Amino acid sequence: MTNSSLSIHKLLLFAAFGSLAVYVYAGLVLKTDWAGWLLMLFFACLALSFRGYKSLRGLSFTVSIFAAVSLALYYPQYFTTWNGFKLSLLITPLIQLIMFGMGTSMSIKDFAGVIKTPKGVILGVVSHFIIMPSLGFTLASISGLPVEIAAGLILIGCSPNGLASNVMSYLAKANLALSITITAVSTLLAPFVTPFLMKILAGAFVEINPLTMMWDIFKMVIIPIGGGIIFNRLLHGKAKWLDDAMPMVSMFSIAFIITIITAAGRDNLISGALVLIPLVLIHNIFGYFLGYWSGRLFKMPERDCRTIAIEVGMQNGGLASALANQMGKAATLGLAPAVFGPLMNVTGSMLASYWHKKPIKNADGTIVVVDEKELAAHKH
Repeated sequence: MTNSSLSIHKLLLFAAFGSLAVYVYAGLVLKTDWAGWLLMLFFACLALSFRGYKSLRGLSFTVSIFAAVSLALYYPQYFTTWNGFKLSLLITPLIQLIMFGMGTSMSIKDFAGVIKTPKGVILGVVSHFIIMPSLGFTLASISGLPVEIAAGLILIGCSPNGLASNVMSYLAKANLALSITITAVSTLLAPFVTPFLMKILAGAFVEINPLTMMWDIFKMVIIPIGGGIIFNRLLHGKAKWLDDAMPMVSMFSIAFIITIITAAGRDNLISGALVLIPLVLIHNIFGYFLGYWSGRLFKMPERDCRTIAIEVGMQNGGLASALANQMGKAATLGLAPAVFGPLMNVTGSMLASYWHKKPIKNADGTIVVVDEKELAAHKH
């Protein structure tokens, strides 16, 4: 990086904290209506400045989400309707677009891991669908939150793995091939497993129609992914512009979904934030912890344990938010997924950064040398 670009990112960092200082005065002392724009400016400048630092670059997207969410909290009217059109109607098409993008990057090879490493895949998928739903149910039961908001903890727990888990596994020098396979398998199982678990665990909190939820997941996940796989099969290498564009489209879609859900549930989120945010954080962190130790319990290699930890702890918050919206409960049931998404990216980046620097050791104490080229090949 050149000195000039580094200087720009430093200036953006100063601009960020300058905006924060003015926000504190304008928002907390003067209580002005335009304070929300200053908070957005703080996060926007911070996100841009992070792009200039290798260790912080991975957090840039998450901080950008915070910028959008801050506007949604201060000015929810901008993110609920537009010229009479309900923006929540865009959530399902956006999820389908994200899943289509996932499909375009998948092939039959992604499922070959089931044959090559069946123990790791089975353990990862089973641990995911046992640990996170159980944690969600336990936290919802003791939370004291209104039942529909509490049920959101169960919903995010019953959802399949988050797409970001593959990126975090790559950064953590974990078993990326295993990560991709677990994500693919859990996502394809979601139409059957998620409604079943929601009926059992969340049925006492909210009314669950398993068949309706199954169809919702099928049309939001299976059909778009199938279309993406076919597209990849027929046009592999012939639509490079789409391969380059889809990650950006997916990130924008996720940010937009979280912003819409935040705006819809703004009052509920503000009133319950002091309880909901810590519970979501506990849910996420204990997912990493219990996922890692489930791998250790079954004597998996260190790289696989790291993979399972990340796969268990990171959820598909976008899909969970879309399901809440399909049920007409985006402002309550959708809040925990909307909070979970940005938080898991922060904690996942921190965990991946820690593991990236920590040597991987075999059972006999010898250090595993990770082939960076192998990781890069699986990443793409």
